[in-house]
Amino acid sequence: QVQLVESGGGLVQPGGSLRLSCAASGISFSTYDMGWYRQAPGKQRELVATITSGGNLNYLDFVKGRFTISREYAKNTVYLQMNSLKPEDTAVYYCNAHLPFRVGGSRLNDYWGQGTQVTVSS
Repeated sequence: QVQLVESGGGLVQPGGSLRLSCAASGISFSTYDMGWYRQAPGKQRELVATITSGGNLNYLDFVKGRFTISREYAKNTVYLQMNSLKPEDTAVYYCNAHLPFRVGGSRLNDYWGQGTQVTVSS
């Protein structure tokens, strides 16, 4: 059974920090690209940050310099360190794992966590 379990969300004031964790099981973690996505009310889900199996990084422009994605292979866990949080960062954050290939327009093995709520408000 493949599971991605997010944790670390919560309520924080603007300018504050949170660290999200995603614990993966049921996959060969080192072979998967990992990512964080978010979805705010009324908006489409968007990519926040990705880290490939080779360690390449990609960030949403709005979070560059504030967020850092990392992975700890020994714990099968990917993290998202979020600093200088803004109200616009409020969303449900989802962990994603997928193999770095596509079949047609679809990802080869594409798994999602249940999401964790991040609320930035004063």
